[in-house]
Amino acid sequence: MYLCKIMDENNKTVLMGMTPDELLEVTERLGMPRFTAKQLTKWLYEKRVDSIEEMTDISKANRARLAEEYCVGALKPVMCQSSVDGTKKYLFEVRCKKQDIRNNADELKRVETVYIPDGERATLCVSSQVGCRMACRFCQTGRQGFEGNLTAADILNQIHSLPEREQLTNVVFMGQGEPMDNIDAVLRATEILTAPWGYAWSPKRITVSSVGMASLRRFLDESQCHVAISMHAPLPEVRRSLMPAENGMSIREVVEMLRQYDFTHQRRLSFEYIVFKGINDTRRDMDRVLELLDGLECRVNMIRFHRIPDSDLDGVDMQHMDMLRDYLTAHGIFTTIRASRGEDIFAACGMLYSKERGDRGTRNELNA
Repeated sequence: MYLCKIMDENNKTVLMGMTPDELLEVTERLGMPRFTAKQLTKWLYEKRVDSIEEMTDISKANRARLAEEYCVGALKPVMCQSSVDGTKKYLFEVRCKKQDIRNNADELKRVETVYIPDGERATLCVSSQVGCRMACRFCQTGRQGFEGNLTAADILNQIHSLPEREQLTNVVFMGQGEPMDNIDAVLRATEILTAPWGYAWSPKRITVSSVGMASLRRFLDESQCHVAISMHAPLPEVRRSLMPAENGMSIREVVEMLRQYDFTHQRRLSFEYIVFKGINDTRRDMDRVLELLDGLECRVNMIRFHRIPDSDLDGVDMQHMDMLRDYLTAHGIFTTIRASRGEDIFAACGMLYSKERGDRGTRNELNA
């Protein structure tokens, strides 16, 4: 098992991801004035500097003292791939420590982040883990297996160090990993993104996905961000054949939990539904979706299956997708078909995979 870094390659503690109270502890321990913590908070999350040296309203002596033990933790992406449709996939490195008494050395791991421009909107799909332990049959990340949890700093850095960060309108936690399997870091990251002292974003700009786990309740209680549930099949036996997570918390148990929360105002609930030929693509399947979600304020996002290597699954044509969408909408559940973006660079839904492979995408370009 791996746990990802709170220290950088120079063994300095990373400041990004700390709360104001934690930054106050840092400054007090170093004998600095209390207001220095407020200055640090502003530089990290409002001005989003890359180094302590840039924090010019902190005295030079205190900056030097901070820099002896701490760093911001900003790491530029090491690679970018560009799609013909304008989507960009960035590769970030994270430093993980193997929890093994025989080998406690750091290892560099990689995660992928996808930037999706769309007119006046620009969405960033961030990762929360290196790989994933959910092992969904249709997902390349699941095949990679679980290699480590990202820290809040690792999650935030995907935004902080994004070249297009000023264009972002939305962030979705739909990259590599199951967010609820790394609940502490995800909650901390979303707190910093939405807190007045942090990025000060509206929770409506953030959507967090989940296959459905017990920790989902904690997220619902402690965050106001939008929620997207990976359904993909309404029948337990069919969903189980696609998603082993059905054995842990069934989709019916997930829906019953969600019924205890209010989604009639600002917060939005959606269900993700990848359509597989001959598995979940009939009107009878749609009737079961309607039955499962009856009375729940939500929407369904249908997704075309993006084939991954050595998969025995097939998708359906767009005419069939349109028919299923129209059927659900006509029967009371607003349904959309998510546009496929970045498929040519393996950036579309279910295609992220951060281990080295020789057949990964097109137009690689290293960032300086």
